[in-house]
Amino acid sequence: MSFLGTKALIPGLVAGAIAGTSLMIPVQSASAASITVTATIRDFSSAHADFQQGIGALEPGIVFSALGVDGKPVYNAALKGTTDASSVTTNGTANFNQWYNDTPGINHTFTTSLVATETAPGSGVFSYTNGSYFPLSSTDGFGHEGNGSNFHFTTEINTQFTYQGGETFSFTGDDDVWVFINGILAIDLGGVHGPASDSVSLDSAAAALGISTGGVYDLDIFHAERQTTGSNFNFTTSIALVDSPAIPEPGMLALLAIGFGGILIAQRRKTA
Repeated sequence: MSFLGTKALIPGLVAGAIAGTSLMIPVQSASAASITVTATIRDFSSAHADFQQGIGALEPGIVFSALGVDGKPVYNAALKGTTDASSVTTNGTANFNQWYNDTPGINHTFTTSLVATETAPGSGVFSYTNGSYFPLSSTDGFGHEGNGSNFHFTTEINTQFTYQGGETFSFTGDDDVWVFINGILAIDLGGVHGPASDSVSLDSAAAALGISTGGVYDLDIFHAERQTTGSNFNFTTSIALVDSPAIPEPGMLALLAIGFGGILIAQRRKTA
């Protein structure tokens, strides 16, 4: 079973396995008026090779079209090379791999919540709009480094949804933004640039994304703020997203063990 498949199964497995026991693991669901998602923020120094270095435009192809087995974007070294020779703003696999992984001495990790509100009562369309997106204070991580706000950070959001049919997702922001659905790249706004927009219709892209109505799938957002010129983060969607923070492999195994243990306990109680 793949990493992505395992992640998708955990909430249902744990909930079902512990039925009839005293152990409770909360699973967040979308409310009628808002959706709250957890964002992992990693703060970097402006001295990092990929931050505060080059200013370009939209730069598609920085990452491969499928997430890696660890659920993270994979740097496209074949296209972008190992130095800035092929990419205006990136400098190889080793540097890129630090963007969405906790790396002592290189980044500092924080979490925050983003609340997308319903655009109109009963519309089923949710929007998060922030034209001054600075989730870290001036003293968090490496601090503001002499800037008015704490720039140089990445954002990772991991969610799940049940595909009903007819849903759309749109994003406007800067700098890099990659949206993966079912582990497949659906929006590519890579590069250091001003606010840029793209959208995806799930019905139109269903075949390419490998999704079908009634299925439960991951939607993952990866973002980077790499220059000290504004910070915008906006999305609008009719997808009923459910918060699903990334879980490291050891944590997954522990949850699976709890789940299977719960099944055995429940079965013993029924036969006792």
